[in-house]
Parts: sequence; structure tokens; C-alpha cells
Amino acid sequence: MNLYYLQIINMIGINAIMAVSLNLIIGHTGQFSLGHAGFMAIGAYGSAAFTVYQKAFFLKLFSGLPPSLAESLLFLVALIFGGTLASLGGLLVGIPTLRLRGDYLAIATLGLGEIIRVLVLNLDFVGGARGFTDIPEYTNFFWIYLILTIVVVMMTRLVHSAKGKAFLAIREDEIAASSIGIDAFQYKIIAFVVGAFWAGIGGGLFAHLNTYLHTNSFSFLKSIEFIGMVVLGGMGSVTGSILAASLLTLLPEVLRVASEWRMIIYALLLIVFMILRPQGLLGKREFKWLLPKHPKGKNG
Repeated sequence: MNLYYLQIINMIGINAIMAVSLNLIIGHTGQFSLGHAGFMAIGAYGSAAFTVYQKAFFLKLFSGLPPSLAESLLFLVALIFGGTLASLGGLLVGIPTLRLRGDYLAIATLGLGEIIRVLVLNLDFVGGARGFTDIPEYTNFFWIYLILTIVVVMMTRLVHSAKGKAFLAIREDEIAASSIGIDAFQYKIIAFVVGAFWAGIGGGLFAHLNTYLHTNSFSFLKSIEFIGMVVLGGMGSVTGSILAASLLTLLPEVLRVASEWRMIIYALLLIVFMILRPQGLLGKREFKWLLPKHPKGKNG
């Protein structure tokens, strides 16, 4: 396949992972977070540092395996390492901020996302202001869409399980959910940690696809971009997040023919979409084949 088209397809998959992971926090649990790009940055830099600094040791440790298999294992471990760091970041961020609500939560997560970015900017061992170079190119179509499949299955199973209904209850009315015994704070932390983990995995895929990282890739505007995907697709719809991620990744490329008018047309199209479909492209609906099948009761 033409490398340009392949790059776009790969970025659609990564953006879909980011949108689906954020949808758990915003769409399903109702917590407005503006720091998702910060978790992506933690995962990206964490996994890239692991492969760059531990590659020689890891390949020596598994020298009995074929080199391609050993490097695949290295990449998988690096992704998990980056995702784990991001989930720990989500836990540390979530504990003080998730007692806030609404605008206060949004502002707090925005500030913490920027703190993460500035901290990375001042770490010399990951390149600092110069950017992190010489990252191995391990990400490919197989890894991206395998992980996207796992994320989609996990999120739909989680949200539509018996315990997962607590996320939806908190979104609809946190006070009412607490009054019937749901520990709202605990479920919000779970949503934040799980969303941050998959954002970290998405960051690791991004790092090993582009082979170069700079903090400019994880700014406040990147978080806004992911929120746009969630809102456009439909708050609470995993399918909608994937559809919107595909659309918003393709649209700027399709509009390249418009040259300097490209971003103006892009913004106008987004406004038109939101006027015509304020509930998002799919609302809260999912494709039926994505939903888990629950066994019927005795009475059918």
C-alpha cells in the first residue's frame, strides 16, 4: 500500500484508541477531563525510553529467540510499561481532582495535563526541548488494530456489565447513584485509571510509529481534538468514537487541496455537524454485534 495512505490508516487506529479510552471517562462516567493528551505523553515517553535504553539488555536476555520475536516481545513489554506509567499518573491525578465536578474538574485536569507536558520538557534523558529521537519503528497495522480490537471489546464489556452500569448511573445523576450505595468516587477513579492506561498504550503506539517525540504533540489542543472525537461520535457510544476518529483524521487530509482554507473549512464542517447532530453521529447507540449477549432468564 502507498505509505501515505498507510500512515493515515494507522493514525485512524491510534486516534480511535484514544477516543474510546476518553469516552469511558467523559461519555460513560460523565467526568469532563482536559488532560488526556498528558496520559498519552506519559505512555509515549515511557514506552519509548524503555525500548531505547533497555533494548540491548532485553535482546541479550532473549538471545535464544529469533530476533524478530524478541523485538516483538520488547515492544509489547514497552507498551505495557508505558500504559502502566500512564495509569499510575491517572491514579495520582484522579485522587485529588475527581472530588471536583464540572468546570472545576475540567480546569484541574487541564492544569495537570500541562504540568505533565512541562515536566517531560525538562527531562534530559528523553530529549527535553530537543525531542526524543532514534525510537525504533515497531508500530504497524497489525499492532494498532489488534490493540484497538481489544480496547473496543473490553470497553463495551465493561460498560454493559452489571457492575459497569454504575458508570452510567454516575453520569446520569451522581447524587442519586450515591444514595443507592454506589461508591461514586471509586468508580470515577476506576474510569480514570482504565482510560489513562489505554491512552498510555495509544501513546506508545504513536511513539513507535513516528520514531520521534516532542511535547508539542501532546499539548492542550491535542486533548481538545480527542474530546471533539468523543462529542462528535456521541457521548457514550464506542462505535461513534471510532467513526468520529476516522472522520476527523481523514477530513484534514481530504481538505489539503483547499490549501490555506483547509482549517477554516474543517472548522465550519464541525460546526455544521454539531448543529445538525447535537447528540453526536450515533448518540448513545452501538452496533448490536458489539454488545455482550446476556443469558435470558427462566421467563425468557
